[in-house]
Amino acid sequence: MVICLSSKELAEFICEHTYGLWRPQKAWRKPIYITDAEGVYLYDDTGKQYLDFSSQLMCSNLGHKNKALINAIIEQTQKLQYISPMFACEIRAKATESLLKVMPENLRKIFYSTSGSEANETAVRIVRLYNASKGKYKIISRYSSYHGTTAAANTLTGDWRRWFAEHVSTIPGVVYAPDAYCYRCPFKLKHPECGIQCAEYVDYIIKNEGNVAAVIVEPVVGTNGVIVPPKEYLPRLREITDENDVFLIADEVMCGWGRTGKMFAIEHWSVKPDILTTAKGCTGAYMPLGITATNSRIAEYFEENIFVHGHTYTAHPITLAPLPVAIEEYRRLIDSGHVQRVGSYLASRLSELWENHKCIGDIRGLGLFWAIEIVKNRRTKKPFNTKMDKASMKQLMVDKISNELMMRGVYLYGVVSHFIIAPPLIINEQQIDEGIDALDEALKIADKEVEE
Repeated sequence: MVICLSSKELAEFICEHTYGLWRPQKAWRKPIYITDAEGVYLYDDTGKQYLDFSSQLMCSNLGHKNKALINAIIEQTQKLQYISPMFACEIRAKATESLLKVMPENLRKIFYSTSGSEANETAVRIVRLYNASKGKYKIISRYSSYHGTTAAANTLTGDWRRWFAEHVSTIPGVVYAPDAYCYRCPFKLKHPECGIQCAEYVDYIIKNEGNVAAVIVEPVVGTNGVIVPPKEYLPRLREITDENDVFLIADEVMCGWGRTGKMFAIEHWSVKPDILTTAKGCTGAYMPLGITATNSRIAEYFEENIFVHGHTYTAHPITLAPLPVAIEEYRRLIDSGHVQRVGSYLASRLSELWENHKCIGDIRGLGLFWAIEIVKNRRTKKPFNTKMDKASMKQLMVDKISNELMMRGVYLYGVVSHFIIAPPLIINEQQIDEGIDALDEALKIADKEVEE
């Protein structure tokens, strides 16, 4: 029995019989065996402590072992473990009431699933069902985007992970637009003289593609670099979609739930989407829950037309159980000013790294959601690695630095040529110092290979 195995043997058993993600399986042979987690820390089988400086996969926003969340799950398990979504139950009403209080006020009807991928899959189905009689089905996404792994969500994804699955899992009618990525502007222009061409080009695509049903964007791009758009971008995108009778979908799977200092990132620009999708931090990652919220116009359409969608685990009572409590925790952290205060402190510490390391090309972010992009040459912005390097499974500079950080007791998520600094919202200044001080040392690895 596995219970008799050592931690090393258990890790080997896991690698032999379960799949590692986004890699050849031979490259997943020695995962660190985690035995415990509490607050902002993880602990391995030797008792070593690691600061969780990226909230795992940018989802453990409330840290580990939050008693209120755990108790909510236990209480619901004792009360009602599962009921078909065709029935009503108390926790579904309670969770929905809590959610409507923090959602953009125009979003009034919810579909519950179990992941961000499913939430985005649902959004695609909704806009295509709504527009079926008009013949509109195309969705505009962006190249620096990640929207999930199911067929529609993977097709919407702009990054390298889409390349490997297009021939086995894809949908027709997805078009990609340029990113609002000022550091590497696809038009090679400077803001604000650029006239936000990245947004204007979306208008060009809509008018020339025809049959466009929706535009989907992460208000602040997540995995692909924590790209914060210029202040004019999202308001202009909202104007463009309104002018062309196209839905605007905000993917807040990663950038939502207090991560940027507001409940949802899109609030920074006072823009109201037609659909908002979210997951990850909505339960603090204590339960798998996906959320697709729609406006009244969409809700009214399905009063007379069949909503052709559903899952066995739609609105599963136990997945919903931590949502009301998590929302209260987020409101407390935001309303008290904690996220804004420690976010400002994190920003100041990151600016110090810029002064100390020639390998840093750009630092960008909001609240407790930041990226450090490393480059081989600051002047030319030449990266250490490219998407093709990642796709070929070459060891990247970010991998070397991440490995060094783990040796120093800090977990930090690296992607191609940047790191995502997104600690749990409960972090304090001393713990931020712990992470930044370790990163300060680890970045010296890249500094040695900088081209002058």
